Amino acid sequence: MDNKLKRSPGVYLTGFMASGKTTVARALAERLGWDFIDLDAEIEAAENATIAQIFEARGEPEFRRIETNMIRTVMRRVERGVPAVIALGGGSFVHPGNAAMLENHGISIWLDCPFETITQRITELETRPLSRDPEGFRKLYEERRVAYSKAVYRVDADCEIERAVELILELPCWK
Repeated sequence: MDNKLKRSPGVYLTGFMASGKTTVARALAERLGWDFIDLDAEIEAAENATIAQIFEARGEPEFRRIETNMIRTVMRRVERGVPAVIALGGGSFVHPGNAAMLENHGISIWLDCPFETITQRITELETRPLSRDPEGFRKLYEERRVAYSKAVYRVDADCEIERAVELILELPCWK
């Protein structure tokens, strides 16, 4: 097993919205017997509001501040030796400070999906504030790919959940 995982047993899944981060993270955590943490769900519970409500009422900069603080909280749990698979929000890894924080606290994996698959998977636009403008959404997808590519590993997530989990478990970090 990779030394990073031995020191800090955290697997952080990143990728664009609807790439399967939450679903794959839950399945991977179950397979490993590790805790599952959904960063967006943690934020919603702490703030007693949905992500969309936070965006609407406080704006994206405030949401990103809250998100960074929640990443720190989750990392502390992992550092205390609680192995976890964490589904990050779609923009979490894009913030350079967040990506740098995570660099030494486990392994980051980019779940990569074609834009066409993403748009097929998104059914409820109200819960995804950044997807409401189709042209801006496509641009955001392209811009974020650069940040996601900085993850330690990339996995093609244009597949069934179990296949994505298998691809992750085949990565060299588990050897």
